[in-house]
Amino acid sequence: MSAPPPLAAERVGTGTPTRPPATHEPEFRPPGEPLREEPGPGAARCLGLYAKLAAGVAVLTARGDDGPLGLTVSAVTSLSARPPLLLACLRDGSRTLAAVRAHGAFAVHLLREEQHGLAVRFARPDATAAQRFAGTDLRQVLGVPVLSGTLAWSVCLVEDVRRYGDHRLVVGQVAAVHVGGGRPLLWHDRRFRALTELAPDDAG
Repeated sequence: MSAPPPLAAERVGTGTPTRPPATHEPEFRPPGEPLREEPGPGAARCLGLYAKLAAGVAVLTARGDDGPLGLTVSAVTSLSARPPLLLACLRDGSRTLAAVRAHGAFAVHLLREEQHGLAVRFARPDATAAQRFAGTDLRQVLGVPVLSGTLAWSVCLVEDVRRYGDHRLVVGQVAAVHVGGGRPLLWHDRRFRALTELAPDDAG
């Protein structure tokens, strides 16, 4: 595979990216309300609720000891502009999460609507890392594997990792970013979706 041309990545800040000291607020401790002692809805009903959340689809990658690792995620969101922070939720116990924690950096790629095949490949639990990255244009940015041709990507330095239920909440400080063109791939009601614009409001 011939080397692809370099991407025009915009560095956030100047010089070598560094992480500021973490400044965490005291942990929230909910009051002892009687409602919290009542049995909640079952997991199936909660998953039904979560399925109705529309979300952009992303592939998160990290540098592993034996090569690049990655997986498909839909729980990615912006957290802060100053400093620039992204938040991603990863399944507890995944190899990619272990690599993120070990090397302190990761990349988030927002996928275009025609890249649903890539999303499926990185979501397959039985796929090896080599199978997931097969045929992709890959390069290193700040020591992190980055996929070419996505809607947008960012390389983040790990700011915080916390466990909530069966997932880990990973906060990263954005150190490099590239924004391309296209339309986003969406996930809703357990299916991939494409973005459509609403008809203009004639009354307005």
